[in-house]
Amino acid sequence: QVQLVESGGGSVQAGGSLRLSCAVSGDTYNSYYMGWFRQAPGKEREAVIITGSTGTWYSDSVNGRYTVSQDSAKNMWYLQMNSLEPEDTAMYYCAADDISANLIIGRPKYWGQGTQVTVSS
Repeated sequence: QVQLVESGGGSVQAGGSLRLSCAVSGDTYNSYYMGWFRQAPGKEREAVIITGSTGTWYSDSVNGRYTVSQDSAKNMWYLQMNSLEPEDTAMYYCAADDISANLIIGRPKYWGQGTQVTVSS
């Protein structure tokens, strides 16, 4: 079992930055692949970043603006979001699974509760 808790969301103006955090507890988190997803009002949840055995995938919409990192000692994952746009407004979720394919198809075993990001123009 893995528990995920996001934090760091908030409101920011276009062009600004935010850093989201995902606290991981439970099973040894190094055994899991991680992903960040988001869901905007009226839209389906979409993957924005997925880590895998061969590297990290970024969606076209965030590539070059978002960066994922981790602090193994603190069991934390981070999502640095720069040059934010109003279209980035969404609930952001971190997710984990020991099978990366499950993240790719949007069905990971573990989800956080989400943190809201609102970008105003």
